[in-house]
Order: sequence, then C-alpha cells, then structure tokens
Amino acid sequence: MRLSKKAIVVAALVALVLVGILAGITLASDDATSSGKTLLARVAAILGIDQAKVEDAFKQAQKEMQSEALDNFLKNMVAQGRLTQEQADQYKAWQNARPNLPAEFGFGGPMGRGRGGFQGKGGFGHWQVPAPATTQ
Repeated sequence: MRLSKKAIVVAALVALVLVGILAGITLASDDATSSGKTLLARVAAILGIDQAKVEDAFKQAQKEMQSEALDNFLKNMVAQGRLTQEQADQYKAWQNARPNLPAEFGFGGPMGRGRGGFQGKGGFGHWQVPAPATTQ
C-alpha cells in the first residue's frame, strides 16, 4: 500500500503538533511543581488560612455536589419510570457504602462513566430494570 506525499506530510505535521503539546504540558507541570504551589495552596495563601482547611473544604463541597447530582439523577430515573423508588434507594445505599476509589480504577459515577453506575439501555449496573407496567 502506497501513501501519497500529502498523507505523509499531514501525518508528520500531526505528530509534530502532538509532540509540541506534550512537551508544553510537561514544561507547564514542571513549572507548577518547581514553584511548590498548587491551586489550593495559592488559594490558602491568598485567604491567609491553612492549606489543609482549604483542601478539606474543597473535598466536602465536592462530596456534597456529587451527592446532590446522584439524588437528582435517581429522582429523574424514578420519575421516568426507569427505576422504582426502592431500586433508587438501594443504589444510593450501595453508592454510599462502597469505598472511595480514584477515577483511574475505572469506576464511574451514576451517569455510567467507567464501569460503575448505570449502564446503557435501562440497565442498573448489572441489574436490568423492568419495563414499567402499563394499565389498560
């Protein structure tokens, strides 16, 4: 299979752009770590408070927002008839009881990102949600 000169040039340009982007990211991260200041450290310095307090507040706010998002998602699933309230309560209890694993492990949230949470076509993790009963 023979590649045209145009395809080779385009591939080379794409490779150069990618190398440039990666080099820029590396340099930027080196600059950030060499200064020793993370975003939360800078916020703590600006506010004049302990960095640990800022980090704890950030984690708390993040957990509260995740919990609110899960509650809204489950409420909508129940309203759409895709889950019963009992199933939503079971999922919420399971979600709260599971260990907090980093995203790198592939465990997602309630929106089905990663391997945890809801899966497509009405699935509830490994459970299948029955179709709502119709009355005639």
